[in-house]
Amino acid sequence: MILFIVLINKKLEWKYLLPDLAEFVSVFKQSHLPLSASLVMLQTRLMDGLTQFCHCHSPSRFMLLKAQEDEAYFQLIADMVKQILPEPSQPFGSCYIITDIGVTLRPASSPEDNFAACSNSVWQIWVEYEQLFGALRFYRDVINLQSGLIHRANGGVLVLGAHALVSQPLLWLRLKQMVMQQRFDWLSADEKRPLPIAVPSMPLDLRLIMVGDRESLASFNDLDLGLTKLALYGEFESDLRIDGTGQIVQWCAWVSMLAERQGLPQLDTTAWPALIKQSVRYSGDQYQLPLCPRWLMRRLKEAALYSGQQVITAEALLDSDRTRIWHESYLSERMHGEIAEGQVMVETEGLVIGQVNALSVLDFPGHPLPFGEPLRISCVVHLGDGEIHDVDRKAELGGNIHAKSMMIMQAFLISALKLEQHFPFSASLVFEQSYGEVDGDSASLAELVALISALAAKPVDQQIAVTGSVDQFGRVQPIGGVNEKIESFFALCRTRGLTGMQGVIIPSTNMRHLCLNDEVIEAVRGGQFSLWPVATIDEALTILTAMPFNHDKRPSLTASIRERIANINNLHERQRLPWGFRWLNWFN
Repeated sequence: MILFIVLINKKLEWKYLLPDLAEFVSVFKQSHLPLSASLVMLQTRLMDGLTQFCHCHSPSRFMLLKAQEDEAYFQLIADMVKQILPEPSQPFGSCYIITDIGVTLRPASSPEDNFAACSNSVWQIWVEYEQLFGALRFYRDVINLQSGLIHRANGGVLVLGAHALVSQPLLWLRLKQMVMQQRFDWLSADEKRPLPIAVPSMPLDLRLIMVGDRESLASFNDLDLGLTKLALYGEFESDLRIDGTGQIVQWCAWVSMLAERQGLPQLDTTAWPALIKQSVRYSGDQYQLPLCPRWLMRRLKEAALYSGQQVITAEALLDSDRTRIWHESYLSERMHGEIAEGQVMVETEGLVIGQVNALSVLDFPGHPLPFGEPLRISCVVHLGDGEIHDVDRKAELGGNIHAKSMMIMQAFLISALKLEQHFPFSASLVFEQSYGEVDGDSASLAELVALISALAAKPVDQQIAVTGSVDQFGRVQPIGGVNEKIESFFALCRTRGLTGMQGVIIPSTNMRHLCLNDEVIEAVRGGQFSLWPVATIDEALTILTAMPFNHDKRPSLTASIRERIANINNLHERQRLPWGFRWLNWFN
């Protein structure tokens, strides 16, 4: 079995299971990292868009900005605007003068005037009517006027959460009209109750940024169909692609800036590798580091609780991460415990025909931690019309993407076999002990292995789990959650006892996404657990069945399937002969 030995030797070495940081050691040893220009350098597209938006000849007074509706994001966006807009040389806004005969208006002459602007950049995530437009109160002939956010940001930029405006359509329509006509009119919050007195309108020079995720911005577009054409667009980039030392320096400067803004300790030289590993795990890519200020600040704040020094150390980051995972892992431990105790049946030893260990990622609503779970895919074959029956789909538990992957598998198999006659078998595929909806194509590689094993009547090694999707040409495609999937099968094997023959087959294109925990890395380093990257279904089948999928000179799975089909077709031909000829054929 030369081919099998070659593929077994393709096991990943432990050094490929986490990001390689050797070339960045010199960066981590720097005690003072630059802080001033990191915001501009890491959000170049956004800064350019904001500069155009804040220009006096900007084509629009509205901007849609894709970012999380979180305090950290809003504060950073407001700071960007303050860097662009010059500070006003004189007070901007208006002053309302209340007398016995009514209310008059004059331009503001002092920052203390009641409707003078207080900043060139004001932000609010959620806003109510009086917070935004101010309030007019009239009680016992006493008039009281209260300024709102649009008055405090007059002459500058107001940053609001998109969700608040989508949830209050009247609020948005009035705000849009005032910004476009550049005047503020006093209107009643209740359309059925007019204001008790008339108050003159005031000039309004305001630009508006609406911040939200893609769903909120899509809802905004549904509310106001012309908004996307009217407004400028920008995105707060969530990741930084690492191409060399320069990007690592910028990212470290970004983290240091966030720590300084929150009054948190800076990271020492040992902490940077630990934080980068946690960041790669979060981003899911060894070549991308997260810029999300909310996630980074949470990591730093949690680590500061475990740091008894003036700096954040690697030990503090690791301790805080272990504690957080422990807090969130009750559900995953219960699920894995049921598998280990045999309540959910997943085999980790022996050879079985038409049965494969697949891996999935569970993400429960309301639970912060997605986690992997091994599951059993089985396939049975019987005489039929060549149809592959998806049991989950027929039971209305399979999604559209899963149904698509089943059709892709069927197309690949028919093409690979190159049959000249009708395919005489039907197959039935199912996710065993799965009681919820099944969707996605990340298990299509495992399903195809189970199908081919059942058709060829060749067993599959149960010590190896499989994840990956396939296309119509048998190429293995990348999937998500590869780290969680590997760790879930490793945890099961460790509970039952590591044999050195267990492991997981992953798509070769997922190698860049690996950032596994220390237990898996040590097991791979010691030869107790293995990972095999594969690029085609042929490679996966050779590892799982010790037999090539297709080979001209050696026994193969396709040859076994063709032989089985030929035997069935010969049987059918004999059955169609008259009984006397069938009796003579029996002697042959």
